[in-house]
Amino acid sequence: MSQELDYLSRRVAAGALNRREFLGRATALGVSATFANSLLAGAAFAEGPVRGGLIKGGLSGGEATQDLDPANFMMAPLTFGKCWGEYLVAVDADGGLEHRLAEEIGSSKDAKVWTFKIRQDVEFHNGKTVTAEDVKATMERHSDEKSKSGALGVLKGIESFKADGRNFVITLKEPNADLPYLMTDFHLVIQPNGGKDDPTQGVGAGPYKVTVNEPGVRLGGERFANFWQSDKMGFADQIELIIINDDTARISALQGGQVHIINAVQPKVVDLIKRVPTLKIETGSGPGHYNFAMFCNTAPFDNNDVRMALKLAIDREEIVNKILRGYGTVGNDFPINAAYPLFSNDIEQRVFDPDKAKFHYKKSGHSGPILLRTSDVAFSGAVDAAQLFQQSCAKAGITLEVGREPGDGYWAEVWNKKPFFATNWRGRPTQDQMYSTTYLSTAEWNESRFVNEKFDKLLMEARGELDQDKRKALYREMGIIVRDEGGEIIPMFNQSIDATSDKIGGFVGGRAELMDGYAFAKCWLKA
Repeated sequence: MSQELDYLSRRVAAGALNRREFLGRATALGVSATFANSLLAGAAFAEGPVRGGLIKGGLSGGEATQDLDPANFMMAPLTFGKCWGEYLVAVDADGGLEHRLAEEIGSSKDAKVWTFKIRQDVEFHNGKTVTAEDVKATMERHSDEKSKSGALGVLKGIESFKADGRNFVITLKEPNADLPYLMTDFHLVIQPNGGKDDPTQGVGAGPYKVTVNEPGVRLGGERFANFWQSDKMGFADQIELIIINDDTARISALQGGQVHIINAVQPKVVDLIKRVPTLKIETGSGPGHYNFAMFCNTAPFDNNDVRMALKLAIDREEIVNKILRGYGTVGNDFPINAAYPLFSNDIEQRVFDPDKAKFHYKKSGHSGPILLRTSDVAFSGAVDAAQLFQQSCAKAGITLEVGREPGDGYWAEVWNKKPFFATNWRGRPTQDQMYSTTYLSTAEWNESRFVNEKFDKLLMEARGELDQDKRKALYREMGIIVRDEGGEIIPMFNQSIDATSDKIGGFVGGRAELMDGYAFAKCWLKA
């Protein structure tokens, strides 16, 4: 309970929680009103946002091939995008919906027509006022298959977009009660004319204007003087995100004071960092997971017995214990966990079974080594995890070769390109969005090349089902299909682990690393 109260107090100090919300949640935890008020008083007098200075971050996940087109956002550019970009809506630290450019959201009774009322007088960095037409153009671009946007999957099923004065209207082919959550997809940065002119310029309506864009090296911005919500974000004069893919070098930069914030801290070094008085470990729990993806349309992974053999040949408990060291839980080969309200906890947990793995492998008829490509940037501890996988495969008579790839170029040349690779997902706010992004057969980011007509049909049916019990049952069936027929091996759900200097204020955690990507937008340098 003390950790939860500390978290709530820090959110009050950061301006992310008001008095009424704090008292309500503290009471729900069984705290007396008197004690809750005393905690609230302490939080109120805590150091609030401070303006000025340069916040520096050391980030993994950057490479020379990346650009600022939100359609392509991954890793470091994603975090930078939440500094210069703005969205219709966002997911808050508790998984709720936060209104951003949309000040009001309404829907028809059948959840097929959704209306987003756009705020007045919000300005893009180029001086143009944000309009419903810009929102419409943004959605049109990302729903165009030629854009190859990572948001393409979540925009399937939309019949039309319309701009009507200040209103942006979406009409769906089928009802979808989750539609507002789909608009939180991190690719959907609202840009002037939707970015149709040049989406790589980094022009948005966020708290920082892009001043430096050196892909794979450095990204930087300066405070946007006309940002519409300057009391909530954009406290530093400048931000600088330095790409440091090497884990040891990133930690050294934090210890040496070259940067104030780092991401992707390996669990095995957490205790060492905690011993340094000037550094803090920041964690977050949610739907994020580490996984190994196989192309279902490429030999030998086009044989489900090979896929099943590999799923049974991984020792999940060992990997969670040795790689995550308590900062995560065992996965079950589908991307949903208890972070989702409609999660079914009665699906049988897959366990390490070398005998069954050997049976399926022999049944497949395949022989010879299988190459798994991995890299330090795939996820924290990815190389070590692959080597543990290699050892457990050997017990099932499967020869797994581990190909260690360089960090620079991994996301452009290995991820979604090679037939078997290590990767990670931050998860998404809803099951519909997670499945639509990377399991729908037509999704641009269907990294396992999973094509299943029944699954696609169930996904569309679940979107239109407003009865939550029936919807949960549909998601359960989908989860079992992915678990038993899909190309993803998901051994673990991870907590995000970041580290900061004690000079940083306002860091309150989230469902994914770096405050869901908003750390540099929302944090400040202490006076």
